[in-house]
Amino acid sequence: MPRHRAKCTPVAIPAPTPLTPTRTQTTAPPSLPPRLAPATMRRLRLADALLLLLLALASFRDAATAASSTPAAPPPPAPPNVTAEMAKGGCKAFADLVASSPDASSTYQSAVEGGLTVFCPSDSAVRAFLPKYKNLTDDGKASLLLFHAVPVHYSLGGLKSNNGPMNTLATDGAAKNYNFTLQNQGDVVTIKTAASSGGAPARVKSTAVDKDPLAVYVIDAVVEPVELFKPAPAPAPAPAPAPVAAADAPRAPGKKPARRPAPSAVADAPGPAADDAAPVDQKKDAKKSAAAGATCVRWWIAAALVAVAGASTLG
Repeated sequence: MPRHRAKCTPVAIPAPTPLTPTRTQTTAPPSLPPRLAPATMRRLRLADALLLLLLALASFRDAATAASSTPAAPPPPAPPNVTAEMAKGGCKAFADLVASSPDASSTYQSAVEGGLTVFCPSDSAVRAFLPKYKNLTDDGKASLLLFHAVPVHYSLGGLKSNNGPMNTLATDGAAKNYNFTLQNQGDVVTIKTAASSGGAPARVKSTAVDKDPLAVYVIDAVVEPVELFKPAPAPAPAPAPAPVAAADAPRAPGKKPARRPAPSAVADAPGPAADDAAPVDQKKDAKKSAAAGATCVRWWIAAALVAVAGASTLG
């Protein structure tokens, strides 16, 4: 069987197109601005500085506006007036004494900010004490007034939990003077020193003020410091019972009492009283009269003897 051959049709291949070199477009470098004159540069710098100043002022104004819109914190409360609180609480007489002493009033008011407890005597107690108060010097008066305050705020419960000596506004830290003893007897708070009048302590009667930093308690007596007044004398001991006499002693039933010796009549005879004795000058006159009488008697005896002798001679 005959074989068929495939016919190949020739394909025309286009000739390559020759490449033409492309021209590269180059850009020219940017041109620099012209150089400014020195005067223009100074004006530009000044304008920049003014702009910065305006921006700073605007920011400061905004801050001030924000601060003014925020409410300010309230100022701290003023410290209480000590003498006014004492007067309102029933211690006007003592408050007047403190106000009349510049040293005491300034010390009270400056100490209240750190805490203060005042034991102010009642008006009746101050009136009873005024004669002693007037005899003190100005320094003594100021010390007595400062002696009634403690530089610590004590509530009534705090007082009842304390016993022992306490320093006062008059206390000198080095000498440790002008202090008193606080004692609690049940619910009663007392203050005592060695010079307490009559040895009795002052008692806390009532609370006038108890609000931190100030507490004011009314007491029934003025507390006397030993630095200004003599210590109270110690109470005398009670007398011992008299011994029972033998005659007064109880005797056994049926036993006769001992017979006492009869008193001597001479011993019981009353002697001459001093007022009944004769004066000294009368005693001298009596002695002179007795001597004169004795002389006269001797003369009469001598005359009688002479007469007898003469008669016997004549006879």
